[in-house]
Amino acid sequence: MAKQKTIYSCTECGGQTLKWQGQCPHCQAWNTLIETLAEKPVSRFSPVSETGEVQNLSMIEAREEPRYPTGIEELDRVLGGGMVRGGVVLLGGDPGIGKSTLLLQALSSMSAQHAVLYVSGEESAQQVALRAKRLALDVRSVDLYAEIQLEKIQAVLTKRKPAVAVIDSIQTVYSEILQSAPGSVAQVRECAAQLTRLAKSSGTCIILVGHVTKEGALAGPRVLEHMVDTVLYFEGDMHSTFRMIRAFKNRFGAVNELGVFAMSEKGLREVKNPSALFLSHHDAQVPGSCIMVTQEGTRPLLVEIQALVDEARSPNPRRLCVGLEQNRLAMLLAVLHRHAGIPCYDQDVFINAVGGVKITEPGADLAILLAVVSSLKNKPLAEKMIVIGEVGLAGEIRPVQRGQERLKEAAKLGFKQAIIPLANKPKQTIEGMTIIPVARLKDAVVHMH
Repeated sequence: MAKQKTIYSCTECGGQTLKWQGQCPHCQAWNTLIETLAEKPVSRFSPVSETGEVQNLSMIEAREEPRYPTGIEELDRVLGGGMVRGGVVLLGGDPGIGKSTLLLQALSSMSAQHAVLYVSGEESAQQVALRAKRLALDVRSVDLYAEIQLEKIQAVLTKRKPAVAVIDSIQTVYSEILQSAPGSVAQVRECAAQLTRLAKSSGTCIILVGHVTKEGALAGPRVLEHMVDTVLYFEGDMHSTFRMIRAFKNRFGAVNELGVFAMSEKGLREVKNPSALFLSHHDAQVPGSCIMVTQEGTRPLLVEIQALVDEARSPNPRRLCVGLEQNRLAMLLAVLHRHAGIPCYDQDVFINAVGGVKITEPGADLAILLAVVSSLKNKPLAEKMIVIGEVGLAGEIRPVQRGQERLKEAAKLGFKQAIIPLANKPKQTIEGMTIIPVARLKDAVVHMH
């Protein structure tokens, strides 16, 4: 029997090479080539549009696609208003975080107005039915198909033409054309490409559930994220009841939107006021605590930044961040020493964002530094005060986006004072709030008490 020919595929870009190399020759990523069986080249694709002719862009009618509301406001917020006809959504997250539960709840809600189909590749029909019963969902109009073969799934989708279909999960689906096992780079890429083409040609909105690796990235080739229209990540601590969905890519809406849920016995329920999750309830003001307003897409969120500064017991003081960027902390401490005259080179500095939220925007800089100063001097900040602002290397306080909306959100929750960048000073006064605009870091340190 002739030996089957193998090739090496890159998990990042999908590029192929005949021999194993430490570095992918296509995208220069290291240690990403894995061995797969070579497949015979067969043309399996048809054009996405009905005609393949050259058209003038100005002559093409541009119209807004109708949205399918999911019945879950937090999910609609992240999607940009709901599902789009012919759109492909990729939802990734850790095992057991609630992906299947959320999608079953969404299909149950949408089935009242639209034809829906749940394709289960990981669980039997009985297991899905038990989950629906436990969640007390009305699934009389939800169709279920337990299958992992791509060709059979395509035939059912073509025949029934549902408005929305869930594939749970893309890593379990395999195509007969390929000989490799389900979940391999070739199978995931092929099945995702075929389902994406089917969605565009038939108008069915397809939601693909994706597994993640232990590093938190979506399993399979990186090209999987490029194929789809929307990429959502389900985040949250397995030991906490709260879950967050974040949009990292959305061709039909804004990115970096955040949806917040709480896990209960009856499934995932929406959290209408997520700011309350990320604030600690102290009896009195404590040193090292500073409240900031971060902007997640269109939603302002109040988050408590906690700092603990303690005398170092080793020659190399520790710098540790939870929920914030660690490299940025070292830079901010250098700015604090140079432009405010407050040294921390002999102190261990620990920073934490309460509630498990991840903050990536630089608007948290000033809040971090004031929390550090508060802990170092053992003096709490003024009561009911919020802080926003980006700190530059020259010690200046730079403006943040949507400053007015952040201040209004803080005022709505009862905060009375705000230290903000001078450029974000509102033209009209905000009722019940004292605004302290600052241009330099040393000015902010003076006004913090």
